[in-house]
Amino acid sequence: MIDLRSDTVTLPTPAMRRAMAQAELGDDVFGEDPTTNRLEAMAAERMGHEAALLTVSGTMSNLVALLTHCGRGDEIILGDCAHTFLYEQGGSASLGGIHHYALPNQPDGTLRLADIERAIRDPANVHFPRSRLICLENTHNRCNGAPLTVEYTDAVCTLARRHGLRVHIDGARIFNAAVALGVEVSALARNADSVSFCLSKGLAAPVGSLLCGSKPFIAEARRWRKVVGGGMRQSGVIAAAGIVALEEMVARLAEDHANARRLAEGLSGIPGLAVNPAAFQTNIVYFDVQSPHISAEQLTAQLRQAGILMLSLGPGRIRAVTHYGIEEQDITHTLAVIARLMEQAA
Repeated sequence: MIDLRSDTVTLPTPAMRRAMAQAELGDDVFGEDPTTNRLEAMAAERMGHEAALLTVSGTMSNLVALLTHCGRGDEIILGDCAHTFLYEQGGSASLGGIHHYALPNQPDGTLRLADIERAIRDPANVHFPRSRLICLENTHNRCNGAPLTVEYTDAVCTLARRHGLRVHIDGARIFNAAVALGVEVSALARNADSVSFCLSKGLAAPVGSLLCGSKPFIAEARRWRKVVGGGMRQSGVIAAAGIVALEEMVARLAEDHANARRLAEGLSGIPGLAVNPAAFQTNIVYFDVQSPHISAEQLTAQLRQAGILMLSLGPGRIRAVTHYGIEEQDITHTLAVIARLMEQAA
């Protein structure tokens, strides 16, 4: 199978498997797992923060961050296409009583600064929840995997501080953003109050996400991780793969971006499909099926039969994500199969 559904389907590298088998272990709830401690220190340094916390998933990292930043009845400002808003089951609302104020995401994944400023509540007005936190997503999954720039992120952080708010970045794919923009990842994260990033997407580790912030923030986040069942024991088995991911898998993300561009450019030449190759800078490609003879669901079903997996996201839209394990020849083959299926459907 050529699996383009998500970069979460990556398998650990041979170096990761060796590191996991040989990892030095201890009980992380007691703070005694040396491999986890090393990974957390590496993650904090990479992001330009004081401390970090290993969690099992990006969803848990985001949830723990929001629970740490906000109390019951507080409000977060975020995008209406944000992963935290759409795909995390409203965990911060159901578990933390946190109110969401969703603003329209722009095509490049940003929120308009003027929209953010208008959304901030008057803290003296007893009718309103208290605005506490602004949440950004980098790269932005639903906005074509768009990377948010250093300049934009810093502008949001400056606005937040002017109003006494904090900023959390859902940086599940923030290393993709850094590679695409040609900047250090710390430049995208250091001015935020907290940032999470996934090991188990483009970095190809089997499990894990890191939440980074100040030492007091991470100390409180560790308590919230325990509340939601995230206290692990010999987590060095997981952390060992994460160390390899940070040491060896970041630079190669450029290969995924190149394959995504090849895919988008090839799709743009197939009749019945609509795609703008210029819209994609990282490893996520969305395209629309506009032929009256075949739907997105039918095309993905036929692709599955041909050994190619993609995600149908409604009556006309398909998502494909490149990642470790997908090579240039896989993209060439995929384009040939799609062209044949669209021709047969016409």
